[in-house]
Formats: sequence, C-alpha cells, structure tokens
Amino acid sequence: MSDPTAHHVGITVADLDRAVDFYAETFDLDVVAEFSVGGDAFAEAVAVEGAAAEFAHLDAGDAVVELVAYDPADEAGRVGDPDLNSPGATHLGLTVDDVEAFYADLADDVETLSPPRTTESGTTVLFVRDPEGNVNYPTLLPRRSAPRSLRVGL
Repeated sequence: MSDPTAHHVGITVADLDRAVDFYAETFDLDVVAEFSVGGDAFAEAVAVEGAAAEFAHLDAGDAVVELVAYDPADEAGRVGDPDLNSPGATHLGLTVDDVEAFYADLADDVETLSPPRTTESGTTVLFVRDPEGNVNYPTLLPRRSAPRSLRVGL
C-alpha cells in the first residue's frame, strides 16, 4: 500500500462564484482549474442520485482547496453550525507570514471568531468564517511555527 499524501480539501458550497471570490480574494489563492463532473459513475461515487457538480480548484501550496457546488443541492439545507469542539467539525489550515498583518488587511465584511490569539504553544491563530457559514474555518498559522505535519479536514 502506498503512503497517502494530501491532494485537496473539499468544501461544498451553495454559490460557487461567491466562494471562489472569497477564497481567492481573502487568502490570495489562485484558481488553477474550473470544471464540471456528472454522469452515472459520479452520481454513484458520491451516493447522490443524478448528481452533477461544478468545481473550482485553488492553489494552496502543497494542497488544493476544492470548492464544489452540487446539482441537485441537498434539500435539507446546511449541515449546521457546530462549534469547533463538536465531533465532525472541520477546518482548513493555511499559513501566512504575519497573522496580525493579515488580520489588519481583512475586508470589513470578513467574519472572524476573534482577533488573532497566541496560544500557550506560542502559535498565533485566527479563525475566519467563509461567507456561506460553512463548517470550515480557515485557520491561519504563521509560516515560521506551522506544524511539520498538519491534518486537514479529518
């Protein structure tokens, strides 16, 4: 068996254009691919009858941020808004050179859970909520203190 390596972190969104704009503008991620997928094999793979989806891939260094809008969308609506300490909650970990400067440069309409905070481990973190209120909170860690191994979306 081969050793797995990170390829992408997937985030399901209702409005793909709005999500792409947010992640590209807020985190300066470049769109590297946009495509559609459908057909029986895809629908079976995702276990959603008749599923098709629009995708955007954004370059986040060693992994891709994959934004996906499904058709049909889930009629039940959002997954919810669990706290980060709820089992199943996920977040997207990104690094920046200076968390405080990043925070100061955020657009006024970008919601954060708090200002940057330095934890007892010495890492400064900032949690940012995306515009759809997804359960994914991009977490910003300064590059100099980023962990050697970071598990994303598990």
